[in-house]
Parts: sequence; structure tokens; C-alpha cells
Amino acid sequence: MVEAGVELLGEGGWSAVTTRAVAERGGTNQGLIHYHFGGLPGLRAEIARRAGELVIAPVVDGVLAARDTREMLDVLREAVPAITADERIVCLSVQLIAGAVSEPALGELFRDGMREARARVDEHLRELHPRLSEQDREGAAVLLAALVDGLVLHVLLDRELPVESALTTLGRLAAAVEGED
Repeated sequence: MVEAGVELLGEGGWSAVTTRAVAERGGTNQGLIHYHFGGLPGLRAEIARRAGELVIAPVVDGVLAARDTREMLDVLREAVPAITADERIVCLSVQLIAGAVSEPALGELFRDGMREARARVDEHLRELHPRLSEQDREGAAVLLAALVDGLVLHVLLDRELPVESALTTLGRLAAAVEGED
């Protein structure tokens, strides 16, 4: 049912996610939605959670697999074009933000998912750069998340955005800061 809801969310937004539509798409009956999720709000929460995982996890997993800053930037070089080329992920991203703004409960779920992702990146940065302060690691995790969001938005608005140039410059800046340590 959750996957059916994610499909509907990506196709038609939150207004397309009704108990009837999810039940039909999932090949079940509406009563099961109420039984398993307590109704539409509980189902929407699970759909938001799953959609958030689909949107966020590939980037976070890539960053966590990086062995150094250069590899993190390589992950972003691949992730930004992949995200902006994937219509489903773009639609889900937009709907997650819209849902977070219009429904406080969904906003809380999305915020918690983003906080968890940043905490995981923070921990990875602790392993890569043990001399970084807690404040600097936390700040770097926030900046990485905002960088991805910002680059994706800008590429969607301007397909000629020089992402490679921006990330190369960021790599030089990071190397200079690392050299100062």
C-alpha cells in the first residue's frame, strides 16, 4: 500500500493520495488502510517516510561511502545530474516539500528524516576528519545537504548551470581548508 501511495504521490501529488486510490492501486480494500495505518493521515506519513528515503538515501549513501572530500564531491557530480534527470525523484521531492509546508505532521517527518541524514554525514565526517570540531562537522553536514538541494533546484531552473565548475571550485576550497589543519 505504501508503494502504491508513493506511485500516486509522484504521479499526481498529495491530492492523488486518497484511501480509495491507494486501495485500488494496491489491489486491496480501504478497510486495510484504516486497520494498518489508522486511516489516511497514518498512511500519508508512511508514504512521506518512504518517499523521503527514495529521495535522500542515494545521496547520503554515496557520501557515506566516500573515503575523502574528493570522493564526496565526485558523489555530488554524479548525484545532481541523476536527480534532475529522474522525473519521479524530482516530483517526489517537490511533493515532500509541499506536504511539509502544508501539513505540520508531514513537515515533522521530513525534518526528522533530514536531521537523521545530516547526523549520519556528521558521523562520517568525524571518521574522515577527527580534528574537526563538532560545530564544524555539523555545519559541514548542513552545507552538504543545502548544496545538493540548491544545486538540484538551480539545475532544474537552468539546465546550463556549470555544476562541474562549481564543484571543482568547492574542491579547491576544501583542499585549502584541509591544508590549513
